[in-house]
Amino acid sequence: MFRKYATPCVALLFLFAFALTLAARADHWVYLGNAHADSADDHKNIHVGSSDGSFHKVQLRVHGGTVEFQRVVIHYGNGDKEELAIQERISDGGKSKSWELPGERRVIESVELWYSKENLGTRPEVRLYATR
Repeated sequence: MFRKYATPCVALLFLFAFALTLAARADHWVYLGNAHADSADDHKNIHVGSSDGSFHKVQLRVHGGTVEFQRVVIHYGNGDKEELAIQERISDGGKSKSWELPGERRVIESVELWYSKENLGTRPEVRLYATR
């Protein structure tokens, strides 16, 4: 009788362990701040600061309109900066691809957004997310 139930139990345990491994690998996105894409400006700055910790990847999410990004500049806590050559149009409710930050996890001081938008009557919100 033990043999009858042993194989399915072992298979179920392996399946459970595999599911836990996949869940552990999933990125957990942390909200870092936002900026509104206004008609009067062509760029905004999202201040993050070292108190939020260090991060491995970043991603932009847009709500309330469509924004076309020309470039994104990440300013790190140690004074370095990195320009992401992004030519991406993100629609309302959409998100950018995720960008891995070089090296180990990095402290982000601020993120500078250079953009244009389709509809001058809207004020889309750009949200910055990152993974640790």
